[in-house]
Amino acid sequence: MLKKLSVRNYILIDELDIHFTNGLTIITGETGAGKSILLGALSMILGQRADAGALLDKKKKCIIEGVFLIKDYPLQNFFADNELDYEEETCLRREITPEGKSRAFINDTPVNLSLLRELADTLVDIHSQHETLTLANSTFQLSVTDAFADNGKKLITYKKLYTVYRNLKKELEQLKAAELKAKADIDYFQFQFNELEEAKLKSGEVESLETELQSLTHAEEIKQQLNTASQILSGEDENILQRISTVGSTLSQVSKFDKSYEDLSSRIKSVLLELKDINAEAEQLSEQVRFDPMRADIVNERLNIIYRLQQKHHLNSVDDLLQLQSDLQEKLSGIGSLELQIEKMEVEVTKQFAAVIKLAKEISIARKKVLPEIEKSVKKLTAEMAMPNAELKVEQQIGDDQSAGQDGIDKITFLFSANKGGDFKELGKVASGGELSRLMLAIKSLMAGLTSLPTIIFDEIDTGISGEVAARVGGIMQEISRQHQVIAITHLPQIAGKGSSHLIVYKTDTKTGTRTSMRILTEEERINEIARMLSGNKISGAAIEHAKELLE
Repeated sequence: MLKKLSVRNYILIDELDIHFTNGLTIITGETGAGKSILLGALSMILGQRADAGALLDKKKKCIIEGVFLIKDYPLQNFFADNELDYEEETCLRREITPEGKSRAFINDTPVNLSLLRELADTLVDIHSQHETLTLANSTFQLSVTDAFADNGKKLITYKKLYTVYRNLKKELEQLKAAELKAKADIDYFQFQFNELEEAKLKSGEVESLETELQSLTHAEEIKQQLNTASQILSGEDENILQRISTVGSTLSQVSKFDKSYEDLSSRIKSVLLELKDINAEAEQLSEQVRFDPMRADIVNERLNIIYRLQQKHHLNSVDDLLQLQSDLQEKLSGIGSLELQIEKMEVEVTKQFAAVIKLAKEISIARKKVLPEIEKSVKKLTAEMAMPNAELKVEQQIGDDQSAGQDGIDKITFLFSANKGGDFKELGKVASGGELSRLMLAIKSLMAGLTSLPTIIFDEIDTGISGEVAARVGGIMQEISRQHQVIAITHLPQIAGKGSSHLIVYKTDTKTGTRTSMRILTEEERINEIARMLSGNKISGAAIEHAKELLE
């Protein structure tokens, strides 16, 4: 239940702290006093979106808090699942900054707006005069039927089963799409793979082939230069080796006179040996050089094959081509494995769908059983509210297995007839505003005994009624308040007289402007307020007496 509402800097409210009690709390006030502002403030902590336009003082932030007593409601799992601190007295808070930024809190823990709204939906049900439009909503009609059928736990299980089925089906469709695309591409993949496989590529071969092609292309020049080098080193005429040998002999002769000469002689010998090795290798390499145009063509053709493949696939190396070949082989192998995955997934989808349909049919049977009870119960309550001939007819359309959705296989439709012998038609086409309000109240009254909703707020749903009918409507609200906290914003004295407590919303003029306030009425003040509602601002003695009668 809602224990306390605190509002700071919201529209025309400067500061407001209101405590609520069990039973039926009545809220009244003159037209324009700010009852809608109060409800708007409450809507903020229930998850409604807001902006800086809601601030009274544009330089200060707006803070709205609601304290709820939740110890008797099964919400521990919600707090645990969302890593929130569980408190028997839980605080929901909204803050709106002058910049228009909004923050939401549950027990001082920041949360997103959707999570705040999810919790709020379990704490408060606001029923306004505009909400009668939801009577024609198929989802609402289905929820009423399920409340009567006690399908709550079954629906939770069903929705989980259906979600798993839907995800499996989506995964199966993705696999089939992948297989279809793979099969469309298989010839192309196979051609690319065969082309690469036939090329018999080897890592590092490009560098080796390019070096060989250089040697083959410039064979004559290489041989000539190697021969020239060998001739210079060891030709018939006086050559480098002979002259260095002479230098070595000369230094050898003086080496006996000084150690430094001996070192020079040793170094010359080392140079001579190295030059002899160079000469021998140059002669050997010269003999190996062959001018082979046929081999050059073969190497050139091989390189062209590799270059063409690199260009075709936009790759830079043989290693990249080899990786592509491996990837293509994996794709070709994967096409076969997709078929096996699809077969396995189809079995899972079929099995999950069977579980979904089995439970959907159980839920459907439970719905069908309670349709007469809904019709009978609504008729009884509407008769109490001066609609003796009103009847509600609940139609159930049971779909086939393929029609299974998030809520099962049924479509529930409420049809209404306000007059005896009248045709049953859709609610919005045959019921007046007052009739819809009373019909909604009847349904909410019935659902109140079937659900654990802590707080029900009726916001001026008494449109189009008065007198004895209003008294009966108030009586039904009073009956609901025996099991649930009920807060009713009303302009009818017959309803106001049914409350266990009475709050008044009023405006005052201050130096800084008009402000909306709210306070609880004493017994005497309550008599005067109801008398005002009966006779206007000029309260008569008869109105006072009538107000006392209503309170009694």
